[in-house]
Amino acid sequence: MKTRDMNRDWIATARTLSEALPYLQRYEGATVVIKLGGHAMGTPEGMESFARDVVLMQQVGVNPVIVHGGGPQINDMLARLDIKSEFVRGKRVTDQATVEVVEMVLSGHVNKSIVQAINAQGGRAIGLSGKDANLMVCEATDPALGFVGTPISFNPEFLRSLHAADFIPVIAPIGAGLNGETFNVNGDTAAGSIAASLTADRLLLLTDVSGVKSAKGDVVTELTPDQIRQMTAEGIIAGGMIPKTETALTAIEGGVRAVVILDGRAPNACLLELYTDHGAGSLIRPAK
Repeated sequence: MKTRDMNRDWIATARTLSEALPYLQRYEGATVVIKLGGHAMGTPEGMESFARDVVLMQQVGVNPVIVHGGGPQINDMLARLDIKSEFVRGKRVTDQATVEVVEMVLSGHVNKSIVQAINAQGGRAIGLSGKDANLMVCEATDPALGFVGTPISFNPEFLRSLHAADFIPVIAPIGAGLNGETFNVNGDTAAGSIAASLTADRLLLLTDVSGVKSAKGDVVTELTPDQIRQMTAEGIIAGGMIPKTETALTAIEGGVRAVVILDGRAPNACLLELYTDHGAGSLIRPAK
């Protein structure tokens, strides 16, 4: 009985691999940018699963680029250092003391933990920030917000050279200013901008929600930019989902073929999206 059960498991595995073949061929050589949100990092087991998926993606021909956040980790460190935050129109003011903490947390602990997780699964990850090789040069978004940056230029050839050498870039959203400043960049904004600079095939926004929801609360599996704008105008898309859908629209306008908003805490979320009929989350792309 046990042998029969094992045989059934092997048959199911073989069938799954066979069904995935068209998708493996579809994404061979494709660039996929993955935004890993701070909340989506979840447990050590979840990080291990994510890292294994990224390594598998590279093994079957995908060029992955990881851009990560780290808001919860930044908040924890600011609290430990007793650095209080001020907000202007709902956005955190990033003064000199705060941006130093942001860079320390994102480029240090968070970035290297992701690199280490990928390397532990047999990958060759390399940790970067937007300051390396002028990967992401920024200007101040709003003087009232201090060192919060908006990307204005990129170095995508640097990332392509890493892919050519079989490295997986893991990027902290810290940008370099034209006058030597260090800028904190919203993680979604950084991921969307980097994806556009690479003309990526996919941008996967891994977050802690299952996708864009309808007025009834159901996840909408496929959307066009016009539908996103209409749902936002009607108030169906609201709160924290607005910046994510705005990132998706900007990325598509910049040349990214499609953007997916999905729950990064779900097991094998990236693989389900890329290599199955069902997919995962909400796919946003121009109307056919």
